[in-house]
Amino acid sequence: MATHKGSEGVVKIGSNTIAEVRDWSFTITSDTTEDTTMGDTARSYKPTLTSASGSISAYWDETDSTGQGAMTAGAEVTLNLYPEGDSSGDTYYTGSVIITEEGATAAFDGMVEASYSWTANGSFSSTTVA
Repeated sequence: MATHKGSEGVVKIGSNTIAEVRDWSFTITSDTTEDTTMGDTARSYKPTLTSASGSISAYWDETDSTGQGAMTAGAEVTLNLYPEGDSSGDTYYTGSVIITEEGATAAFDGMVEASYSWTANGSFSSTTVA
């Protein structure tokens, strides 16, 4: 069984690597519809539509125009999340997403940090780097 360190991860908008990423997360969920009928002794369900959403945190880099700069609220981008790196054979998650929130925080004794939230616009699924 393989395990990986978070530091192996890469995040890209299309083919452009996002600079200074600290962490990211996503969740894929599935709606269900009930298909229980008379005579059944327990409720049963069928999967229907899936959805995905997530977030990305980074140290703010105003020079990263094709990465952080592309993640403005309302923008639709192709997001690629690589948990184990982006070498041939590595698994990654990809899909068209809409940036739903962008923000930043700063403290006098810390780094300026950027945060982004997104919702998939269609499927968000795993594939393998060619």
